[in-house]
Amino acid sequence: MEELKTIQWFPGHMTKTKRRIEAQLRLIDAVAVLLDARVPYSSCNPDLRSIINNKPRLVILNKCDMADAAQTKKWIALFREKGIAAIALDCKSGKGMNTFVPAVKNVLSDKLKAWQAKGMTGRTIKVMVVGIPNVGKSSFINRLAGQSRAKVEDRPGVTRGNQWFTVSKGFDLLDTPGVLWPKFDDKAVGEKLAYIGSVKDDVLDTEHLAGRLLEYLRDYFPEMISSRYKLTAEEIAQVQGYELLSLIGRKRGMLISGGEINTERAAATVLDEFRSGVLGKITLDKAEDHHDIKI
Repeated sequence: MEELKTIQWFPGHMTKTKRRIEAQLRLIDAVAVLLDARVPYSSCNPDLRSIINNKPRLVILNKCDMADAAQTKKWIALFREKGIAAIALDCKSGKGMNTFVPAVKNVLSDKLKAWQAKGMTGRTIKVMVVGIPNVGKSSFINRLAGQSRAKVEDRPGVTRGNQWFTVSKGFDLLDTPGVLWPKFDDKAVGEKLAYIGSVKDDVLDTEHLAGRLLEYLRDYFPEMISSRYKLTAEEIAQVQGYELLSLIGRKRGMLISGGEINTERAAATVLDEFRSGVLGKITLDKAEDHHDIKI
């Protein structure tokens, strides 16, 4: 099955988002960079690195409950090797959420000591939360704040403006809309971001996308496809992406008039089940393959 065409998706509001982030950096003490634990490399926006510049930062591998735990540990170790503070958490289950505030204070330890020396012990810590669309920024803030004050939907491009939230005494977070970069030079990166839903499905051929995802899973996680869709190893090995999608559609009884398989419905099912973690704990970006990552 051919690769997806180079994905380009950069609406006008993303240019505005970048400008707002740059304008408000002077107001904040640190930046929390949310990455998707399933694709830490692919979900790292190279444009944000230049915008953030030298601000203290903390990397957060969100959605760790849907990622391979061994790979998540390797990613945390890799970031720390590079001198970048990093933690893993899952904002839906709440796993690891209690490590966030202490981790930020550790990153800002020198600044906090300087404040204390100047008698500014009550000063509020202000942290900007950044990341690509659909990485879970609003869900993360809601979990910390203890109530649903940031708009949350499982689709990219929901948060439209920068919003401040007090999550505890003396600790404020600035939520920002998700921002991608204008062009994915690496087609594999674009595909992976499409798999996790960071690129809107309505600008993609979802049947082709689901077929590509199934080919990847067949090559690296064949047992997950076999178990979930009741397919034999022989059936999986003998067909390519679209044919595999058709097999799944037939197994699930997704038929339309004349007995034709509804591959559009099958594609939506496959993508939804991958994105929700139903297929299993999967990490698409391996830490050992991406020692060149920069934040």
